[in-house]
Amino acid sequence: MPFIDPRIEKQKSPCAEPCAEPYGFKHQMTLTTNTEKFKAEVDKAEISGNLDAPEGGFDAVVQALACNSKIGWRERARKMLVFSTDAGFHFAGDGRLAGVVEPNDGECHLDRDGYYTETLKQDYPSIALLHQMIKDRKANIIFAVTKGNHELYSQLSESLPDVSSSVGILETDSRNIVDLIEAEYLKISEKIIMVDNANASDGLKITYRSMCLDGTTLRDTNVCEGIRVGDEVQFEVTLEATHCVDKRDFILRIGPSGLDETLIVNVKVLCDCECEQENRIVENAEECHGGDMVCGVCRCKGGNVGRYCECNRPGMSTAALNEKCKRTNESAICEGRGVCNCGRCECNPRQNPEEQISGEFCECDNFNCPRHDRKICAEHGECNCGQCICAPGWTGRACECPISQDACMSANGKICNGKGECICGRCRCFDGPDGNRYSGAKCEICPTCPTKCIEYKPCVMCQQWGTGPYDEERCAECPFKVIPVEELPELNDTTACQFVDPADDCTFYYLYYYDEATDNATVWVREHKGMLLNVLTY
Repeated sequence: MPFIDPRIEKQKSPCAEPCAEPYGFKHQMTLTTNTEKFKAEVDKAEISGNLDAPEGGFDAVVQALACNSKIGWRERARKMLVFSTDAGFHFAGDGRLAGVVEPNDGECHLDRDGYYTETLKQDYPSIALLHQMIKDRKANIIFAVTKGNHELYSQLSESLPDVSSSVGILETDSRNIVDLIEAEYLKISEKIIMVDNANASDGLKITYRSMCLDGTTLRDTNVCEGIRVGDEVQFEVTLEATHCVDKRDFILRIGPSGLDETLIVNVKVLCDCECEQENRIVENAEECHGGDMVCGVCRCKGGNVGRYCECNRPGMSTAALNEKCKRTNESAICEGRGVCNCGRCECNPRQNPEEQISGEFCECDNFNCPRHDRKICAEHGECNCGQCICAPGWTGRACECPISQDACMSANGKICNGKGECICGRCRCFDGPDGNRYSGAKCEICPTCPTKCIEYKPCVMCQQWGTGPYDEERCAECPFKVIPVEELPELNDTTACQFVDPADDCTFYYLYYYDEATDNATVWVREHKGMLLNVLTY
């Protein structure tokens, strides 16, 4: 092969140091909730290298999607793939350089040990095959790539329409992989893309309209963004038969990309209307007020017009009356939610008597407002023509946010502990200027902040054992008095510390609770040095 190192030893061990022989793809373990087993399998996975610069990761994606039972995907689970790499990718056609001409079939080819068996038999997958498999399997894919490959994989992501994919920059030492996956997953989960299998060549055209989170204006789109847990969006789908083909029956599947939820619509296109034959027309039909019934529709006579020829409007046509029932020239008659009766809209009743459609053109209702936790206006307001009118004390698009900041008040009397801002009744924590990250319901947790273990150490040593750097005078100035105990208590919101006393090379243990509101500390110290019976968590 002209693009690899021809030396046999390099083909068997392509790394600078001894490593495993190259392989196409290996499935290490079936999906599980056992995180310890996962860590163990990752640790013992054999490290190998590439024979050439681009990687064959597309083979791995195809096998991960095709081998459903071996991978262990749960039914209706949100499938998430993380494609992590520091190089470009091979795709269909590259295999010809090695004499591999058979196209990738997109099927599962893993042996009993989890190895991909078709590396030297089938070409790399094409981008089209990759797109189709991700779409059909309703999967989501995150490309975690180094900075130099970001543009390449961004172009790849853009070439995968109607699938949930995103690209994030991976540090060279991969230290940000967890944060990257979390951030990119949030991007994917906050976006809904409606997809379908309608084909223009079959004479079917499908269009989507939605108010998304705006709640007021329907617009042509199949994408809604900024979706949070509890939000609900609705799509209006219009299916149109543009022309007739030999095939008249179709199964249409509509659903959100990346989720295993599908609406199945059985479509039958009628191109020839048998009811238009003379012997199928009902003349002077009673329901048509003396007009003729043709294919279920009234054909009026004389000066009568209207859906059932019930309107006596000489000189006017049914079409002219229907125009009076449109809000705009482009609108549907009575917004598609009522019937036009002699030029005036009569809104359709709802199955639920509490739900009402209203307005001159049936353009308003009391059930199509923004929702939170699946509740209209979060049950903190009234729905009025697509907008929530919030009750006192509540605000937000769906009345989901309390005006009061009491829920964000921490024990020290500060909003979000002074480490964040209160948004919609919840604390959004800041990253400190020193790089420390705050979290928790009220930004009270800071796993990266330095503890006071070292600060309190000299006081603990001098008070309990008379050792350490402090003399008697300095020891008397300590801001706390230790509480000797036989064993350290198990208390919430405390920090455990341990150090070795140079005076006797024995380990001592203590526990402290720091009250930030009063700047006071309570310190418990184990009376005896040596082995600790309880396991301390740092």
